[in-house]
Amino acid sequence: MGKLRGFVEFDRVNENYIPVEKRIKNFKEFTIKPKDDELVKQGGRCMDCGVPFCHSGCPLGNLIPDFNDAVYNRDWKDALKILHSTNNFPEFTGRLCPAPCESACVLGLINPPVSIELIEKYIIERGFKEGWIQPIKPKKRTGKKIAIVGSGPAGLAAAQQLNRAGHLVTVYERDSRVGGLLRYGIPDFKLEKSIIDRRVEILSLEGIKFKTNVEVGIDISIKKLKKDNDVVLLCGGATVMRSLPIPGHELSGVVQAMHFLKKQNQVISENFREVDELNAKNKNVIVIGGGDTGSDCIGTSNRQGAKSVVNFEILPKPSKERTDENPWPYWPFTLKTSSSHEEGSKRQWSILTKEFINDGNGNVKALKTIEVEWIKKPNEKAKLVEIEGSEKVWPCDLVLLALGFTGPDNQIINNLKLKADNFSKPLTKKYQTSDKKVFAAGDLRRGQSLIVWAISEGREAAYEIDKFLMGSTELSSKIHGDLPLVK
Repeated sequence: MGKLRGFVEFDRVNENYIPVEKRIKNFKEFTIKPKDDELVKQGGRCMDCGVPFCHSGCPLGNLIPDFNDAVYNRDWKDALKILHSTNNFPEFTGRLCPAPCESACVLGLINPPVSIELIEKYIIERGFKEGWIQPIKPKKRTGKKIAIVGSGPAGLAAAQQLNRAGHLVTVYERDSRVGGLLRYGIPDFKLEKSIIDRRVEILSLEGIKFKTNVEVGIDISIKKLKKDNDVVLLCGGATVMRSLPIPGHELSGVVQAMHFLKKQNQVISENFREVDELNAKNKNVIVIGGGDTGSDCIGTSNRQGAKSVVNFEILPKPSKERTDENPWPYWPFTLKTSSSHEEGSKRQWSILTKEFINDGNGNVKALKTIEVEWIKKPNEKAKLVEIEGSEKVWPCDLVLLALGFTGPDNQIINNLKLKADNFSKPLTKKYQTSDKKVFAAGDLRRGQSLIVWAISEGREAAYEIDKFLMGSTELSSKIHGDLPLVK
């Protein structure tokens, strides 16, 4: 529980950033590590709350009071063991998770919550720095072969768990490098790709095989994969991007956010040449979509040298505090301002795009919008109403569509004739699809979600697969113990 009355003595500490004018000159991470004493104090703020709601807030069920207490007592190696017992990749969640655990922190009822994510990040970084994180090969092999389609966080988590259970695991990735959304969707200023590389190296040394530039369904058939393995686990993510089917949507300069973000990551890590249509330099940029992907587009545009960046959101501006309809410990639907927003952008709320305007040569030169109002009646869903006379034309050279995803590519689902919902997500029971040899996890199964959920899904799927193959399992579920990840 940390220090008795530590939550009274110590204030919350947030990670500091390099100043905006310096950090937007490159794509490197820009956080400043707190002193160890500050982290120790944060661990000491964890209170004896009786029922730690942070457990339920975390999709992984991280043992948060336990590792906070270990940090307070400066037992960093024990803190790492506790953290790794439920989370394969704290270096990813410590950078990218929106921290639902902090929203559920009991201390947050009266004071700022414990800086859980900050502590998590520097536990794992301490582990890498000290050399405590080493590959651990299984003591024996079962001879069972498992193919995992997709090397994002769900696929990687499942691979490590199943490999530790002794199975022979091969991960198939259609891109040239491992990581999925982590590598190709997250900008380097939030996650430098060396962080992925060091973890993939460990996974490889543990015995996991990776086959890149192999697209299942094109380079190798899913039916052959199923025939050659005891189980196939689908972790291909939710890759079908939402479009905006309005007049002018086909114009050059109207670009899907993930195409834009992926290209920039490839320019940095794989020496791809820059493409003018996917570069914001000297352009007036409009980002449609107010979520994390939209925020990433803003940060990337500013680093590329955009002339201006405007962010559209169709929903009304959230309140700064929780409303009666959004009580603790649920996720707070409050106003969130990211580091990218602070770097330079104008945010517009309750605005609907109606048309993209052609410059006469097939390029977008402006877009037309109208303001909207959300009318909510008792016991009914809120209804969108356009405000007459509020039309406006916005000059722009590049429009980035950050509208989310509907579900997975249905090619593999159809080829296997799996039962699926209207968004092509396979229907599952304990992660097993309608084909007993095929399991599914991550965004492909649950739809677009958080990285922490993807890791949880991978772990849970591994638990069910091992039990299916062997009749029982020593792998962890969210409510079980785990095999050690630290020597």
